[in-house]
Amino acid sequence: MSTVSTDAFSVVVEAVRTMFVGEPEVRKQVGFSVAMIALSAKMAKADGVVTLDEVEAFQQLFAIPERERKNVVKLFNLAKQDVSGYHAYAKQVKKLFPDHDVIYLDVMDGLFHIAKADGLIHENEMLFMDDVAGIFDLSDREYDQLKMRHVSNEEFDPYIVLDAEQHWDYARLRKHYINLVKQNHPDKLVARGVPEEFVAIANNRLTAINNAWELIEAIRKPQVTEDA
Repeated sequence: MSTVSTDAFSVVVEAVRTMFVGEPEVRKQVGFSVAMIALSAKMAKADGVVTLDEVEAFQQLFAIPERERKNVVKLFNLAKQDVSGYHAYAKQVKKLFPDHDVIYLDVMDGLFHIAKADGLIHENEMLFMDDVAGIFDLSDREYDQLKMRHVSNEEFDPYIVLDAEQHWDYARLRKHYINLVKQNHPDKLVARGVPEEFVAIANNRLTAINNAWELIEAIRKPQVTEDA
């Protein structure tokens, strides 16, 4: 049985980079979709199993038109069959977005969403996430934020989720929280190239942000006392 060329994904990436050179917004949208399809295929290969729950989670993120379904399947199968490892794919994805670091977080959010769909992020999937986060140069804090939103963790830290510091006063914390809510509105994700259907990720983020704020507010909100 023949194997797919090791530079197959490089060809796809280069096509995205050149075909939409005059359309940066379209290039971001197409590039993001290509990144998610290819890396989720590599994650499935690393795990060894693709469950129906994971397929449904993928479909939640991408409302794929019937006319494009064959192309999506073709790219997914190409990535699974390619003898290149996922490290090479992640590095190619990084080349797609040299000036848009925040999109790496969007891609990682999508991968976590798919991985946990069957109720458990398997060991190989977690190792995959660790490696890809490193290739994307995510900071330890950024990666901790992702894991706290998606992985059951008894050491949940609301300050890390909000990327805030405990020594900030209440007014600064509240202002930071409000800005985070605005920044993570679904419209903001669409503006940076994430497909409109990706609202599941935006909603997940906002839920985590709101939950973290509720925990902090319960402790830090100034108490109003009535004058005697």
